[in-house]
Amino acid sequence: MECSNLKEVMAIELAAYEFPWTMSMFESSLSSSDECWLLCLENTIIGYAIVSYVLDEAHILNICISPKYEGFGYGRILLRELIVKARINGSLWFFLEVRSSNLRAVSLYFSEGFNEVGLRPNYYPAKKGREDALLMTLDLSVDETV
Repeated sequence: MECSNLKEVMAIELAAYEFPWTMSMFESSLSSSDECWLLCLENTIIGYAIVSYVLDEAHILNICISPKYEGFGYGRILLRELIVKARINGSLWFFLEVRSSNLRAVSLYFSEGFNEVGLRPNYYPAKKGREDALLMTLDLSVDETV
């Protein structure tokens, strides 16, 4: 991902989330040591991910597939690629937070080997106040399964 992609990324972010990241949040990730990835299909951006690395841990800060392309397995493809990259970078753990109400994402993460390890109360903004986040981890120190 580059700054020149942010208009398209923001269009997806705004379509996908009721409480989206701001342009400055993406700019901050691009100017930091975060890894910012795009998922493209025939030269069209259909998804993206932002991953932060600290010591032996990787943390998904944002992952999104355009609502136009949901349900075709692209989220799983992107997630699996992030896991491969985290292993290559020497990470032993992969962390993420997910809205407790986002059952589709929670199901995806469980199916890819993530485990729920905690709850972050009132983590996300919501229409009626705040919503809890599930804290999930994937142990990258174990052998990959095929």
